[in-house]
Amino acid sequence: MSESESSPRIGQIVRIERGREAGQYAVVIDKLEDGAVMLADGEKRKYDRPKKKNMQHVSCTNFISPEVQSSLLETGRVTNGKLRFAVSKYINELVTDLEKGEQLDGERRCN
Repeated sequence: MSESESSPRIGQIVRIERGREAGQYAVVIDKLEDGAVMLADGEKRKYDRPKKKNMQHVSCTNFISPEVQSSLLETGRVTNGKLRFAVSKYINELVTDLEKGEQLDGERRCN
């Protein structure tokens, strides 16, 4: 796995795997040199008080929010509303995909 695939990118939705907020989704708003990322979700973790999290304690998703990414790269800031929107949009897409049955979790049904 290359460095770009394994490390989260700015604006990417990640799932927190360890700690008090395990199972929650958040957006990467900054990457630190010591192998950590700064996470915010716009609700519990606002942009002004992000959570520092070790990259080994989060799992990356394939979803990168273009609104959050462009806002952070252009102005250096992002609104909490955009963070909430990005997380809710990802969760809604995830629920829709599960309802469609795209993820079978290894189970196949033959009629």
